[in-house]
Amino acid sequence: MNKGFLLVISGPSGVGKGTVLHDLMNTQENLVYSVSATTRKKRDGEIEGVSYFYKSHEEFEKMISEDKFLEYAYVHNNYYGTPKDFVEKKISEGKIVVLEIDVQGAVNVKNNTDNAVFIFLAPPSLSELKNRIVGRGTETENDINLRMNNARKELQYIKYYDYLVINDHINSAINSVNEIINAEKHKVFREEDFNIKEILDE
Repeated sequence: MNKGFLLVISGPSGVGKGTVLHDLMNTQENLVYSVSATTRKKRDGEIEGVSYFYKSHEEFEKMISEDKFLEYAYVHNNYYGTPKDFVEKKISEGKIVVLEIDVQGAVNVKNNTDNAVFIFLAPPSLSELKNRIVGRGTETENDINLRMNNARKELQYIKYYDYLVINDHINSAINSVNEIINAEKHKVFREEDFNIKEILDE
């Protein structure tokens, strides 16, 4: 069994992360989504341990004090975080744990683990990104301007990532991410079952 690892994917809103990840989850073996912990209330249809791990504020803050998160943030009066225990358990089972997260969270993860692969999904240009966001027809002009300003800031974080994938054509981007995952799977230090002695003794 190959060693698992954490796969962190980031990129600006509208760049196509959802489409890429949906394809990966359907085609790559041993991929699981990272399940986050949150203090927000469970919504209809959500499942404990699948959608989120639901915690009280007191429970979450206790976990923070015990250093049980790879990263966490406080957003709109609620905490959200990536529990170390879940990630480490799945990795020990040989799984590739997929974490879609913003750039600041990715930097925090990078500072808290040495078994992660970081991919930044970028648009071919900011003008193309804007066209895609406008094309969705779901955002106001203020929303679009906010997303574009955020995208400019996020692109400054590319230097913290291991790989850069330009999403100029979605199938090409999916293939590139698949190639990265396949290459990472076969890195020597992940090949637990490989026995050089058996080969040399033949």
